[in-house]
Amino acid sequence: MSVAFHPGELAVQDRMGQAEIAQHVGRMIRPDIPPAAAQFLALQPVIVVAAADTAGRLWASQLSGPLGFVHASGDRTIEIDTVPAEGDPLAESLRSPSHLGMIALQPQLRRRMRVNGSATPTATGLHLDTDQVYSNCPKYISRRSVETWSADGPVTVRRSTALDAAQQRVVTDADAFFIASADPNGNADASHRGGNPGFLQVLSPTRLRWPDYRGNSMFMTLGNIAADPRCGLLIPGWRTGSTLQLTGTAEITWDETTFTTGAQCSIDFTLTEAVEISGATPLRWSEPELSPVNP
Repeated sequence: MSVAFHPGELAVQDRMGQAEIAQHVGRMIRPDIPPAAAQFLALQPVIVVAAADTAGRLWASQLSGPLGFVHASGDRTIEIDTVPAEGDPLAESLRSPSHLGMIALQPQLRRRMRVNGSATPTATGLHLDTDQVYSNCPKYISRRSVETWSADGPVTVRRSTALDAAQQRVVTDADAFFIASADPNGNADASHRGGNPGFLQVLSPTRLRWPDYRGNSMFMTLGNIAADPRCGLLIPGWRTGSTLQLTGTAEITWDETTFTTGAQCSIDFTLTEAVEISGATPLRWSEPELSPVNP
């Protein structure tokens, strides 16, 4: 069955010379939730969701809870028994129906699963009707495991329009981040990017750059950016439970002088707002074992 990629995705696939591969790989995308995927979801203590805020800006947010807090409730429905904390950029917008992207990442086994669909609020969290369900390969995922579930501590929220020196160090020390993007119809998507520390570069307090490494050839994130530059980043503080969330716009750079080793292209990100939340999650993770396939 042919996959209905949107024009942004098709343009990037053609530019990369990977359109035929994309059509083949895209056959794994399905609207329903396979039993193995349902089992996988029920074992995850954390997910990342992508959506637009009330001003239309895209953000990626981390949600956590006891095992089973996110679970399949039907062939095409998922229940998420929590919502973003107060102060999270998506806390208000997810109180109304929204397009939602979701990724569940299991760093221990380097596994991940992506879901896109429509979310409605419930008494305990969110109800997600799925449109796209698929898994991704283990490339570029750092292996780490949960060490502790910390008791609730004080939560502080700090907003700014530029990254200070400490936040810039968080960026350059990162071996992973999550990205929120959307297609021309506003359908949100959440994806993972990984590499050795330093792969996410600080060009200035409001400008970042990262390389795009070879993946599944569908180019959903790059296709979204090609069609709609709105973008959001989430950099988890794996050891501290903090999060650094950024929103702004992104642009694909085809100038090979900007490429780092192993990159197919570069993405330049312009920041419009940053939200740093301490105590955003009770999870505390081990030190990473970097992916052996990182360039």
